[in-house]
Amino acid sequence: MALMNNPVMLINPIYSARKILAWPAAALALAALCGCSTMSLTNLTPSSLPENPSEIYTFTLRVTPKNDTVVKDSIAPHLVIDGQTHDMKPSTIAPQIYDFDLQLPPARTQVAYYFLVDYTVQGNDMTRQVQSYTPITRADIVRRYVLALEVNRGPVGARIGVLGRGFTPQDVIAFEGTAVRTVYESPTSLGFYVPALTPGHNYQVSVSGATGNSPVGTFRIDSSAVTVEPTSLSLAPGEKQSLTFTIPAAAPAGGLLLDITTDIPDSVIMPEVAMPAGQTTTTVAVQGGKPGTGSLFLKGYASGEVTIPVTVSSGMPPPSAPAPAPMAAKPTH
Repeated sequence: MALMNNPVMLINPIYSARKILAWPAAALALAALCGCSTMSLTNLTPSSLPENPSEIYTFTLRVTPKNDTVVKDSIAPHLVIDGQTHDMKPSTIAPQIYDFDLQLPPARTQVAYYFLVDYTVQGNDMTRQVQSYTPITRADIVRRYVLALEVNRGPVGARIGVLGRGFTPQDVIAFEGTAVRTVYESPTSLGFYVPALTPGHNYQVSVSGATGNSPVGTFRIDSSAVTVEPTSLSLAPGEKQSLTFTIPAAAPAGGLLLDITTDIPDSVIMPEVAMPAGQTTTTVAVQGGKPGTGSLFLKGYASGEVTIPVTVSSGMPPPSAPAPAPMAAKPTH
């Protein structure tokens, strides 16, 4: 009687086999319904879209059928953005590529979108309407971007141009993260002077500002030579003496900035030293200030640094030119 208390279910082996075979068929049908097994979608739109005056941006999609069940003429890609659906058209670039030109508001800085593709699948005496879609993607509208350095190498002090778009007066060029002297020229052009860093090395250059940091490229600082005459200065307070700088080759376009520093700033009074473009020699006047002993330093030349010793004595300043004697009064008669 134990069999009566514990009934056993009898399984039909033919029914079980049919059920097992039905699961893959259902899975295939579900995959076909969502397009997973019949269509490959590749988003070709860059994640950063450079700003342009028209504010028109191109969204591009590659549609690749995975098998022959897809009816080619039925493929209809769409761009879905801001709740609106836009019909895409075949691109002239290559087959299976579709694009759409969308005009955005001027203040837009980012967009979120996805692609949706409608098409027909035929097979096993059946015709189905299928949809495939991409994940939601975000793209940034880049207001500032860098195209290129005008040149990728030069000596210390050379003025180098950077071409791009969206530059502002607040943008600063940096070598390996350290800011260098930068000149704002226009929204499409910046300039900088090659800093007095160790020559013979490559440095990563970037531009930073209110809109963030942007890589510019790699710049190599070349070694150069300079001759300074006289090789030392001895001055009294208020006294002036000429200092001449000579380089072996003509200064490049934009001139050559000689970045001179000193350890006695209260003792030395002198202007900024810049070699005019096309010239090999320039002369400046150095004036003595408060008494002190130190040096002028010019980095990035010769073995790395040129040193000009300076002594400002505590003697009296040079006398000024005597005033002309007054004319004698003519006697009266």
